Amino acid sequence: MAGHANALKPILLALGANFAIFVSKLAAAVVTGSGAMLAEAVHSLADCGNQGLLLLGMRQAKRPPSDDYPLGWGRALYFWSFVVALLLFAVGGLFSIYEGVHKLAHPEPLRWPWVALGVLLFGIVMESISMRGCLHEVNQARGEQSLWRWFRETRSSELLVIFGEDLAALLGLCLAALAIGATMLTGNLLFDALGTIAIGVLLVVVAFLLAIEVKALLIGQGVEPRRRTELLVFLRGRPEVAEVLNLITLQMGPDVMVAVKARMAPTPDNLSLIEAINTVEREMKAHFAEVRWSFFEPDVAD
Repeated sequence: MAGHANALKPILLALGANFAIFVSKLAAAVVTGSGAMLAEAVHSLADCGNQGLLLLGMRQAKRPPSDDYPLGWGRALYFWSFVVALLLFAVGGLFSIYEGVHKLAHPEPLRWPWVALGVLLFGIVMESISMRGCLHEVNQARGEQSLWRWFRETRSSELLVIFGEDLAALLGLCLAALAIGATMLTGNLLFDALGTIAIGVLLVVVAFLLAIEVKALLIGQGVEPRRRTELLVFLRGRPEVAEVLNLITLQMGPDVMVAVKARMAPTPDNLSLIEAINTVEREMKAHFAEVRWSFFEPDVAD
């Protein structure tokens, strides 16, 4: 069985990495006077803002239920994750494609290419550290699942977004380094422009995939298929339950709502039936810590 991942760690790692990259790009912009490097510094600062939005979502998700929000604020996490995916698409992807097309139409010689390459290599190191921390948590969460299947089935939107961001950032930095290296070796500015477009396309694809997954959570997905199977096995194994007729789950951020309709084993009276239902619910919440709300509809066996 997969373990439970701590999404806070990779978010903080990504925030630290992006801030360090922002500082290095800003320093390079000040030293070289490069407007392009200053734009890259602003881009990295925007990435820090993305992690800030995820932290905001995690904080809001912990708000207690109220009359207006009887099932709590857990799904606020999905909203902010979707906003981050949109920002990654617009600020990251579309802007990079525009910048690359602009370079194709109006090529400019590279200024201080060694400084730019040094900043990129530093960024690769920092993003690699962030990616390693993220993968550690992802591996804990996915268990024996493939990485792609985890990506499609996970209900942890914040970990999903951080993984996508880290992967896109690391691959993007490698593409940028290769493009600048090829431009330095050949003197052909086409490599720099094509590299920028390739980074934009990469960011758009990652953002699109993230948006699809988070959209499903916003609409209202149940728990992961493997977790639903575990719930069914648990309920069917209870002596109080004769048959599970229906099981509905709803993922609410870190919490889960479960509704069960089951044919109960015969009991001598209604009081014993109520006690049997309470026992099943109590044991279910003890075995599945994420289950916060449970609704049980009994159907007494003949």
